[in-house]
This record gives sequence, structure tokens and C-alpha cells, in this order.
Amino acid sequence: MFRRSSKEPQLDAFSSTVSLLEGKACKLYNDKTHWHNQFYEQITKAVDEDTFKVLFNETMGAPNAPVRILLGMMILKESLGWSDSQLFEQCNFNLLVRKSLGLININDSLPVESTYYLFRKRIYEYQKQSGEDLMEKVFADITGQQVKEFEVNGRNIRMDSKLIGSNIALFTRYEIIHQTLCKFYKSLDNRARMRLSSQDTEQLEQLIGEEPSKTVYRSTREEIKGRLQPIGLLVYKLLQLYINFSTEPYLLLERTFKEQYKVQEDQQIELRPKEEISSSSLQSPHDPDSAYRNKDGHQVKGYSVNITETCSDNRLNLITNVIVEKANTPDTAFVEPAIQATEQVTGQEVEIVYADGAYQSPDNDSFCEDIDLVYTGIQGAESRYDLEMTQDGLLVTDTQTGEQTKAVLAKRQKNSKEDKWRITTAKGYYYFNQQSIRASELRRQLKGRSREELNKRNNVEASIFQLAYLLRNNKSKYRGIAKQKIWAVCRCLWVNLVRILNYMKQTCQRTPILPGISGSFCSLCRYLGFRTRLQNIFRKNTLNTKTSYKNYDFLACI
Repeated sequence: MFRRSSKEPQLDAFSSTVSLLEGKACKLYNDKTHWHNQFYEQITKAVDEDTFKVLFNETMGAPNAPVRILLGMMILKESLGWSDSQLFEQCNFNLLVRKSLGLININDSLPVESTYYLFRKRIYEYQKQSGEDLMEKVFADITGQQVKEFEVNGRNIRMDSKLIGSNIALFTRYEIIHQTLCKFYKSLDNRARMRLSSQDTEQLEQLIGEEPSKTVYRSTREEIKGRLQPIGLLVYKLLQLYINFSTEPYLLLERTFKEQYKVQEDQQIELRPKEEISSSSLQSPHDPDSAYRNKDGHQVKGYSVNITETCSDNRLNLITNVIVEKANTPDTAFVEPAIQATEQVTGQEVEIVYADGAYQSPDNDSFCEDIDLVYTGIQGAESRYDLEMTQDGLLVTDTQTGEQTKAVLAKRQKNSKEDKWRITTAKGYYYFNQQSIRASELRRQLKGRSREELNKRNNVEASIFQLAYLLRNNKSKYRGIAKQKIWAVCRCLWVNLVRILNYMKQTCQRTPILPGISGSFCSLCRYLGFRTRLQNIFRKNTLNTKTSYKNYDFLACI
């Protein structure tokens, strides 16, 4: 049964932590600028628990553990790179960690391990069933509050992406088929196995006892291909035999068969050529969501993470959106959802987007018709010819000779929807399509940009570095896109918190104003604990003059 927790924990007169500390330890524990207090204010306290109401029964069951504490634990785990055992040890015995979660009394109980794991499992299952990402909602809500509080400018943004490997081994084609088949066979109970013939059962038992990695190592390419053919026949027979099954191992085996084999009209099973296998095909039966991508010679089986952040000089910049998709998702697919999500978080219209050439596409250019897209480069080699569409037609300039030629509109080919132009060269006709014209126009715009403007995108690479800082060999600890999304959201929340802490230290450069008071009066003051100090001092100073501290104009920002 769902129950909200209190945002203001109650101090116990006999077991409060602050009453047990003295001197420097007590001062640090109460320091509003320290990370543990800011973690509670900016993250734990800011969580809207109603978002997770859908995970609990409305009328039955015991009341849930505080959702904000469970989420805080998840974020701390990914932020500081702890294992589960380290997380619970720190949350039980580290006073600063407990304070960051709102546990201010020594006898405040922490949710037990089973509650923590069940909560994470419910988030995964709900996302898988409904397609709704609750952690994304939490990130947008918390970041939106921070944007308003610190008056972050969200009109200028920048974005970049990074490939993250999944926590799987690099399987060959044979290993993928072999392990998927064995996984399905092991999932069958004794009653289901009775449908199999003795010959099929013997073949499956032999496959289970085999180590596929050693088979691949000892066999030639032709020998592996010869082994895959009878396995394909066996898989096809099993799919027909258990056609009424809808279990996850069966669906995985069916997917693998369709990706790796094809059935001819005469019911013959044929192994697909490698060229016909998509990069989105199954990479491992242990992580069906991962995909393959070869980016600049860097081969990854996993996911692509795209980060969008604000871009303003000498101001606080926050990550406003993080998207996790399969590794073979092109960067061009991130532009539209990232801009829309950023505008929802900041409540401001995006005016300028800084990105590299991988984000450029005709669809993005049309979507960003009123947005200035600043690309730091254009994919592909620069053409010898500079193309410019004029009122008189297409003007072609040879960059090597400087010669200018007016192109002729070529006859459209059958089923072609775009116009083409051609010029006559010493080697014959040279054709230009709409994509070539657009690329030439973009290169001219790029040359017209200042170096300072183009360099504004570079800082987002630091955000990418911080996102993956705790990874080993750029490989995640998790499997499945739902877990990857939770990891990315937790890391981005932590990066934003660190930026806020650094911004507060830089902004509140204090100068003496009144005896016992120093500071620049701004929206940050309430986080630094000045409100209480100011009120107390003004009560003393105005006691005889009967003047309220509220009458002072410069206190209006507190």
C-alpha cells in the first residue's frame, strides 16, 4: 500500500546525531554547503513520491518504505561506484550518508535489502510492461526545480553521445545460436521434454555438454558452418513443436532463428549470409536489448547514451536530458527528442544547438527551422566542387581551378523523387543531388562561424567523461536497457549536484556587510543558512528600535 514519507524528519531528543557531535565534527555535519546536506536538499527531498504510486497496491499490503530514501540509495550507489554491500554498509554506519538520505537520528531504520531489490525490480518490470520510464520523470522533475531555483539559461544547449558496452562476452555467431538454444532447452520442464524424440533429446544433451567457445577456437570456418546447418534444422523443429509457448526463452529462440536462418519455399533451412544480418540482431541471449555498432573502428555491443546540457558562459550549466538507446541508433535520432525534453524541463524555447556533424540530417534541419544549428563539422570528405543554388540555377565552382559552371538539370530516373544536376567534365558527366547541395551549403556556413563559437560544444565532452568515469573499459555493469537508463539518470543527477556545489562556492564570494554577517544576498543564500542567522541578528539589533527585520529591502531575496 502506497504511503508518502515526510520531507521534514523529526529530531529525537535522545538519539539525534547532531546532539552526539561536538566541535569541528558538529560544524561539518551542519554545514549547509557540504555535499551530504545539498544531496538531501537537491535530490532526496526533491523527489516526488507520487510518481511511483503506480508500483504499489492502493488498498492492500503493508505500507511501503520511504520511496525518497530508496531512490537516494540508488543514486548514491551509481554516483560513488559502490557495490550493493558497500552501499548498505555506508548507509548504516556513515553519518554523512545517512544525513543525505534524511536519517538524522541514530535509531532511524534503513530499508532492508529485500525491500531495496524489490523496488528496483518493480521499476524494471513497470518500464518493460508499460514503456513508461519513471526514473526519467524523476530526473526531469528534479532538474526542472534546479533550473528555476538557480535561473539556468536553457535557450542555448549542446549535446554529444557515447557508446557503452553491455556486461556481456563478445560472442561469435555460433555461440549466440548455441547458447540461445541451450537456454530454451533448460527452461523446459520434464513434461514439456516428453514431446521430444529420443534423437532430438540426445542431440540437445550433447550441445549442453559442449563448450561453444572451445569449439569455435578448434574449428575452421567451414567446419563451423557445417555445424550450424543441423542446429538450424533442430531449432526449426523445436519452434514448430512448441509453437503455443510464449515464454521469454522461446521468443528469444524464435528471434534468433529468424535473424540467422531463412526458410525456403521447399521448407529447406538455409543459413543467412553475414551481409544480411542486421546490427540490431541478438548479440547475447543474456542481454537481448543490446545491439552492435562499429564506430571509427571501435566495435561495441551495447548501447548509445546521448547527453544534452545547457550552454551559457559564466553561469551554471546543467544536464537537462539523457537518452539511452541501442548502440546502432544514429546520433541524428537524438536531436528532436532531446530538444523537446529540454524545453519541457527548462520551460524555455531552445534557440541555439551546438553539436558535431554526426547530428546533421535533412529531417533535423527541417525540425529546427527556427533554431540555429551550429555544427562543428560535416561528415564525409569535402567535395572538389562548391555548389550554390541561385535564381538562375545551380552554380558549380571548382575549388582547384576556380572555374565556375552553371549546372544543367538532369532527367529524373524512374522512381526518383529528387532533382539532379550535372556538369560536363573531361571524364564525362558529373552529377549532384540534393544532399550534395545541402552539404556544400553547410560547409560554407561552418567556415563563416568563429572558432570561439565552434568551441562551445567541446565542454559537453567533459560531461560525457564524467558520465562514464567509473566504468571499466567503457563497459557497463548491467544488462538490459532499463538498467542502463537508471544508471545514466543517477550519474547525471550526481553530475548536476556537483556542478551546483561548485557554482555555490564560486557565486557566494562573501564581503562584510554587517557585524557577524558576510555574503552576497541572492537566491543561494537560503542554502547557505543565512536566513536564520540574519533573523537572529536583526532581532537583537532592532529590539530597542521596535523595527522588524522584514522591513529591510535587501532581505527580500531570502
